[in-house]
Amino acid sequence: MPANNATSNPWLDGPRSYGRISRVLHWAMALLFFWQFMGMIVKIAFGLNPRDSWIIHTHPEVGFILMVLMVVRALWAFCNMRRRPSHGTGFIARCAIFGHFGLYVLMLLVPLTALVRAWANGRGFAFLHAIPIVSPGQARPEILHFINITRESTGMSVHGLLGWMLLLLIVGHITMVIVHQWIWRDATLNKMLGTPR
Repeated sequence: MPANNATSNPWLDGPRSYGRISRVLHWAMALLFFWQFMGMIVKIAFGLNPRDSWIIHTHPEVGFILMVLMVVRALWAFCNMRRRPSHGTGFIARCAIFGHFGLYVLMLLVPLTALVRAWANGRGFAFLHAIPIVSPGQARPEILHFINITRESTGMSVHGLLGWMLLLLIVGHITMVIVHQWIWRDATLNKMLGTPR
């Protein structure tokens, strides 16, 4: 009897745990987000710029990779929607669904706002300085003003503000995993480790 999924295909999601593809996407993105936020914390704490630190210098490229992975992950989640483990019912389940939806939306909006900013300021963006994603061109001050509209009150652009909101949601997500796994002991983490019980 398969230990992982009712479909017996370890690559696909099942009612008891996520399949290999979902798990690889989840943990790869978790590591890349850790890299991104550590870079921004280092930048703020030590007043560094991309020329001073490789971890900060890689921020645009890693952000673009995260956006691509996010699109792949969203499509894969949609394809596996009927097979995936259930969030359950009740208030906690609804909070989990809402929290995951918020994570998905922000994981897409954060890099998108960076690309819009690169387009609006005319700089453009080339992945690894070789593959053009947004072509440089004429600056669009009115769009750039909108992207930076929060800077006067918060000291950061929309991209930065959404980024820190995403970090708060990620911290909340991790907190709830800890609660599920070690306080409620319902083995929620095991679903993403591929070791259901």
